[in-house]
Amino acid sequence: MIWIAVDALGGDYAPRQIVDGVLAAVRHFDLGVVLAGPRPVLKAEIARHPHVDASRVRTVDATDVVAMAESPAAALRRKPEASITVAAELVARGECSALVSMGHTGATVMAAYSAFGTLPGVDRPALAVTIPTRRRPAILLDAGASVECRPHHLLQFAVMGTVYARLAFDIASPRVGLLSIGKEETKGNELTREAHRLLKGSPVAFVGNIEARDIYSGDADVIVCDGFTGNVVLKTSEGLVDVMEALLSEELSSTVPMRVGSLFTKRALRRFRRRVDYSEYGGAPLLGVAGVTIVGHGRSSARAVRNAVAMAYRFATNRFIERVEQDIAAAAVPNR
Repeated sequence: MIWIAVDALGGDYAPRQIVDGVLAAVRHFDLGVVLAGPRPVLKAEIARHPHVDASRVRTVDATDVVAMAESPAAALRRKPEASITVAAELVARGECSALVSMGHTGATVMAAYSAFGTLPGVDRPALAVTIPTRRRPAILLDAGASVECRPHHLLQFAVMGTVYARLAFDIASPRVGLLSIGKEETKGNELTREAHRLLKGSPVAFVGNIEARDIYSGDADVIVCDGFTGNVVLKTSEGLVDVMEALLSEELSSTVPMRVGSLFTKRALRRFRRRVDYSEYGGAPLLGVAGVTIVGHGRSSARAVRNAVAMAYRFATNRFIERVEQDIAAAAVPNR
């Protein structure tokens, strides 16, 4: 059986939403979970689900948590019993096949990097988030794991993102775009210009530069950028979705005719929400580390946690790490 290690204290709604989501995953998939957190608290939460298969749910004691406002490096040094550290060590020791956390992204990245190291041929890990487009979902990476990047890092991201797109969305030859300020290869800064040259000569299906306005067009299945840029894009997108939903709700409830009309649009609005809701995907895989790691949103609901655990299960059963390693080697990606 595949066992998944879960940071039960990570996230705004931990541990209740974490436990609820994890147990939902246990009911629907052939997997087991190990929850890292204060055992008495976790056992009380698990007791709220009397029909769960207890043989597939374990707990391991972890007394500390890395708060969102803390420096991840300092907090992990100061708190060796932090839930994310304890969960990562379970995977490193081979007791679990994947790590899931909805907590501090920086702490999760550092804990995974420390516990697993990186794959051969990979210098920097990358968070690969799924974004909606007019055609089908696409992958944006890096979304915040590696803020400062060099050109060959973006090439590594492109190769890893290609493998992920094949596995997640069954795309035979994912198209790779480079996020820049213009479509011409001479546009952008030194990082994007040199990355363009490397990508152009690589085995990935490179389609050239992608401007910010075209991210959601569907012109590329994998979009690569440095972690600082990617995180700004991600947070801007989340804010825009929230504003659009609020504006639509205000307009649809502004007058009696509009309120009546809104009854006929609710189904369309639900479909819209599913297309842009991060909880549908659960989390973002941390690509490049030598262990399956899924990083979820801090505001994750039980549904998002369930989907994140399901994603970790699929990656573990499909030997995702080995496939990334093979593709990195086949692409002869430079690292220095």
